[in-house]
Amino acid sequence: MDRRSFLHILQAGGALAALSPMSRALAQLNGNASIVSGFPAGGMGDYVARPMAEKLRGRYATSVVVESKTGAGGRIAVEYVKRAAPDGLTILQIPSSPMTLYPNTYKKLNYDPLADFTPVTTTVNYAFVLTAGPGLPAEVKTVADYLRWAKANPAQANYGVPAAGSALHFVGMMLQKASGTPLTAVAYRGGAPLLNDVMGGQVPVSVSVLGEVMSYIRSGKLRGLAVSSAQRSPFLPEVPTFVEQGFPDLVVQEWLGWFLPAKVPGDTVQRLNALVREGLQEPAFIEALAKSGLQPVHQSPEEFARIVRADQQRWAPIVKAANFTAED
Repeated sequence: MDRRSFLHILQAGGALAALSPMSRALAQLNGNASIVSGFPAGGMGDYVARPMAEKLRGRYATSVVVESKTGAGGRIAVEYVKRAAPDGLTILQIPSSPMTLYPNTYKKLNYDPLADFTPVTTTVNYAFVLTAGPGLPAEVKTVADYLRWAKANPAQANYGVPAAGSALHFVGMMLQKASGTPLTAVAYRGGAPLLNDVMGGQVPVSVSVLGEVMSYIRSGKLRGLAVSSAQRSPFLPEVPTFVEQGFPDLVVQEWLGWFLPAKVPGDTVQRLNALVREGLQEPAFIEALAKSGLQPVHQSPEEFARIVRADQQRWAPIVKAANFTAED
């Protein structure tokens, strides 16, 4: 995270901390709360978790900190929160894949996303981008161009992803199946090393989180071939969707969600949901999120539970068609 981004987070956090009398009137939990993230500090999740921690401190609980429990594609954090006491003081912040994709790709998980947790709300949505670097000829500017090049150069038809078995990996697999073009995934350990290799031409294209490549596409250092959302992203409106380019079923958009352990009292769930909603409506927070390609989205706990279930069901035939099983 660069200094400018960090300052945006601090400014957003200050704005959230000053929010309405309504939030101050809500009963505060006695104790120290943790927002547990499954991914390292300094990443996308901090843009949500740290300003929200400032808002919740002294309103939701006596103190609120952000805690990283990294590893196993987010599963270590999920399992940690599953084991936590149902007192509302341990909050899970996690992308959708561990709760919706993994139940379809792993033969065995040590958690049930709905039975072991209480969904609170999503906080943001974000799309992915098929991104071309200097390893791809400059004349390749569309998905059709890329597929023609890949067929003509099968030995080089690789695409990088930040993690095997991730939703980004499935974007590439879905494109391969829909187009009938052999493509080979190259899995990295995170978005930063992948971006380095795309920029250096070691891998011709990547499927990356929009916020991680947005500035490079805007500056012309990388080329955005397609976004994975149903409509064009307001942050990269010049980049067409896969849908526009002849792939109507290639729509993949991930959310970042908040969960509590199962059996947390309902009034605590509703209180946390209300405070998050206030934060997501704060203009300074919305502006800070936009700088990272994140769109604030809020639901009731009941609506969010339906989204989790529907997303699990949507992934099931996609995973089956790809004949993919994740490895521990």
